[in-house]
Amino acid sequence: MRHSVIFATAFATFVSTGTFAAELPGKGITVQPVQSTISEESFQTGLVSRALEKLGYTVNKPSEVDYNVGYTSIASGDATFTAVNWQPLHDDMYAAAGGDKKFYREGTFVSGAAQGYLIDKKTADQYHITNIEQLKDPKIAKLFDTNGDGKADMDGLFPGLGL
Repeated sequence: MRHSVIFATAFATFVSTGTFAAELPGKGITVQPVQSTISEESFQTGLVSRALEKLGYTVNKPSEVDYNVGYTSIASGDATFTAVNWQPLHDDMYAAAGGDKKFYREGTFVSGAAQGYLIDKKTADQYHITNIEQLKDPKIAKLFDTNGDGKADMDGLFPGLGL
């Protein structure tokens, strides 16, 4: 039975390929992706872009924009999609740009991602670090000070991220 199902599926795919190829839903439609400057988002945008190209869409080079600009650009029709929507971090930006009335949002690329500042567990346990306010303590700040200015250095965040 298993072989029959595989053969039937393969045969149906082979027979319908020519017909399907002629009826690609994106034929003649150009789309404009937007994303932030975070490199991981390039990967996600690339996946969606590649899938759209296989469906016949012409996909322009992604525009790198601030998240607020991305949401408002899609809502106004100046861009077509973003492959990134950090929930709940971006919920306010999403709602301000029109929310579910302006956007179609489906599926999850990444679930359970941490949003915020992260440090290694060994250091957190050793110095009893439990919140960001502790970085104001000169003794704790020194642990994360790489340029000698007496302040903890943070990496990976930029204005407009949503934090």
